[in-house]
Amino acid sequence: MRIATALLCLLALGACSNKPPTPRAEPQSAATQASAPWDGMKQDEQRAKDVQKLVDKHAAEQEKQIEQQAQ
Repeated sequence: MRIATALLCLLALGACSNKPPTPRAEPQSAATQASAPWDGMKQDEQRAKDVQKLVDKHAAEQEKQIEQQAQ
């Protein structure tokens, strides 16, 4: 019984070594976490606006072509 207790104590002390803990990834700040979803939504909105501008431009070009053919 003494041997088991001594062995258990040695194992417990051996687990507490002087090694520094492994570095962990630093969590993002609260401001970064809060704005991240909005940033993605703003980028999507800007892409949608750019696509709409492109569609409007092509539609205007087609209308000009149709008017030129009708004359």
